[in-house]
Amino acid sequence: MSGALLIIDMQVGLFHGPEKPHDGERVLANIQQLIAKARQQDVPIFAVRHTGPEGSPTAAGSRFWQLLPALELNADVDLLFDKSRPDAFHNTDLAQQLKTKKVDELYLVGMKTQFCIDSTCRAAADLGFKPLLVADAHTCMDTPALPAQAIIEHHNATLGATFARLINSADVTF
Repeated sequence: MSGALLIIDMQVGLFHGPEKPHDGERVLANIQQLIAKARQQDVPIFAVRHTGPEGSPTAAGSRFWQLLPALELNADVDLLFDKSRPDAFHNTDLAQQLKTKKVDELYLVGMKTQFCIDSTCRAAADLGFKPLLVADAHTCMDTPALPAQAIIEHHNATLGATFARLINSADVTF
């Protein structure tokens, strides 16, 4: 089996915006450790950023649209791509790129838990990939209905029950 790391929407505007992600610095540190592990083991790294319509904070090219510099991603080595829907597979060539690299296990990390992490995790399973949701490497913000911690715990339980295998950062071996 071959694995890949998929980093979802770790963008300047989401991470450093007016609403701060729950436990953001810890999640970022976990993702940075996973990137380092992936590089040591020659595991492909895919990073996607959400692209909003022109004039929005996440419009292509805007400062907020950029991936976090702290991730130290390299466009010459890593596959960086854009999406306009929560599902990273929708209208992108992600599935084909994974198949070309013979990837079947997909480690998912990033933001936001209840939107893009959820949608992409479910789509990966539906497309025949084996999603591994890194339980301590995805996050979101508090909402009027629920605190972020409850959203994360709920999605770990829900996605881990049917759509993905849960794993913690420290246990990832690719």
